[in-house]
Amino acid sequence: MIGRTIAGWLEQFLFYRESDRWISVLRIGLGLQVTCLCLALRRDWIYLLSSDARALISRDLMEAALNAQSSLIPRLGWLVRGAGGLGLSESTTLWTVWVALILAGCFLVIGFFSRIAAVVAWFLYLCVARSVGYFSYGVDNLTIIGLFYLMIVPLGDGWSLDSIVRHRSGNSQLVSFFRRILQIHMCLIYFFGGFSKLAGAGWWNGTNLWRALTVPPFHFVDPEFVLRWKLFLPAAGLVICGLEFLYPIFIWPRPTRNIWLIGICMMHLSIGLTMGMFLFAFIMIVLNIAAFAPVTGNLGAVFRRRGAGVLGSDDGA
Repeated sequence: MIGRTIAGWLEQFLFYRESDRWISVLRIGLGLQVTCLCLALRRDWIYLLSSDARALISRDLMEAALNAQSSLIPRLGWLVRGAGGLGLSESTTLWTVWVALILAGCFLVIGFFSRIAAVVAWFLYLCVARSVGYFSYGVDNLTIIGLFYLMIVPLGDGWSLDSIVRHRSGNSQLVSFFRRILQIHMCLIYFFGGFSKLAGAGWWNGTNLWRALTVPPFHFVDPEFVLRWKLFLPAAGLVICGLEFLYPIFIWPRPTRNIWLIGICMMHLSIGLTMGMFLFAFIMIVLNIAAFAPVTGNLGAVFRRRGAGVLGSDDGA
């Protein structure tokens, strides 16, 4: 009896009728993220990724260090060697990867061949991020996580060209299942992030926040301004820790969900504006909105109904 009750609760929790609007948010947000990140790196693309003297640090050195973890982790060296067998230079291959990422990002934004675009974006972005491991940080890992979800969710969401032009739509129960997994994943990220912050003294006395706001390259705010408000730094640090550590508790109940969602999004927006980590703030806001924001409706279904109505009126005429 208890086992059947738990199984019934799990089924209701994981499989329920859900709008696919959250997938649209995730798809468009990740498409913009990949596109903007590539555009931001366009001047330094070869400088960061080359294996010759033009590179900041040779990519070969980066990938040799990567081999210490696993030789199976995707990397740009695979693509460069494969393209070299076809007579393409390293520089040509690297720029081809850049163009392919831009195109994949644009295809994700408009929702055209979304599955292929998601797979291409995930694989190429993973290769790039792992080949510059010393320079990558949280934004890269979170973008890779988001693209992985986008590869496996039921695509053909209501705001995509795939749905409007090719009349594809996802299974609503599978849509709900993957959203639940994303929600649980976000809870784990914030819980352990908040727990690790609370374990150190730096967030209790404001030291970590002071360092984050004043130490290059994150010193977007005038240090004198930060100094004037230094008494508020410990309180601000504890608010950040509380938002993250208590996220799994207050993000689920309906009465507190929107309050916590707005609070966590404002926190990331503040991080972006004060530390210049705009893409990190953007991907975190996208993941939070996709996971927990109220979503209703299906734009593709509306277009299809309207199109069917127009065709029906023409036939009747």
